[in-house]
Amino acid sequence: MSTQTPPNVQVPDAVGLAEAVRVLASGGTVAVPTETVYGLAARADRAEAVAGIYRAKGRPDFNPLIVHVPDLAAAEALAEFDQRAHKLADAFWPGPLTMVLPRRATAPLAAAVSAGLPTVALRVPAHPVMRALLAAAGLPLAAPSANRSGGVSPTRAAHVAASLGARADLILDGGTTQQGLESTIVALRPGGGWQILRPGPVTEAAIAAVLGEEATDARRGIEAPGQLASHYAPGKPVRLQAMAAEADEFLIGFGAVPGAISLSDTGDLAEAAARLYDCLHLAAAAPEQHIAVAPIPEVGIGAAINDRLRRAAA
Repeated sequence: MSTQTPPNVQVPDAVGLAEAVRVLASGGTVAVPTETVYGLAARADRAEAVAGIYRAKGRPDFNPLIVHVPDLAAAEALAEFDQRAHKLADAFWPGPLTMVLPRRATAPLAAAVSAGLPTVALRVPAHPVMRALLAAAGLPLAAPSANRSGGVSPTRAAHVAASLGARADLILDGGTTQQGLESTIVALRPGGGWQILRPGPVTEAAIAAVLGEEATDARRGIEAPGQLASHYAPGKPVRLQAMAAEADEFLIGFGAVPGAISLSDTGDLAEAAARLYDCLHLAAAAPEQHIAVAPIPEVGIGAAINDRLRRAAA
């Protein structure tokens, strides 16, 4: 089997970044590492460029996209920020927190990024490659995970190439991502209250500590990526809370439960989060026709891990 690098994969040096800027400016798509997972980026101000993301991913058009910007000032040009939003930005940006806020009427964004909603999901990423690309492009970038819709999110450039291939115009190989789980998404309601739409590296408790109030629980349908009941699917049936492998099962272990591979031999939830998608990719490629996953504690970032696993098993 050939180990040649696909022609659309480049290292994110000056030449690679210049090519990425050229592709984005012309309305194409670029897979780029963030501190969470690889994203499939396109300029967020042109409908035809955003449509390229939907085509590449096979993504439902009612699922909104996260817009990545370099800093708070760029975010404020796109959405209405209140005191709570500023507190969260001060505490967690740059970093793995996405805020869903009222979209400004003057925001130069394609309607498709909001999927018809009056809000926009915004994030200031921390990864140096994504930050360099944002600075060089000078554009807000819509960037969902760089994989076919509903599949396992990519934490390596090889995952992107296997899932999207030439459907991504360019892939910047920045190595393995650090967090391994998509950003936490929090919606700040204009009339007061807030809600976690997607658990992630920033916990609900950490957000509550900054805002000084507990989350509300008002469900409003699909408002953000990752809310579909079936998502992050490895293409095989997944059994959760498994203490041992059954016939024809590939077991992903954790802590005291051993497996063919383990999310974390020591029971470290941060390590488990970082390894989750890599383990699911390995399980999907294994000869066994079923996947089993050991129990994960529902504490801290364990809540986000279990959220992804429940959707993978749905």
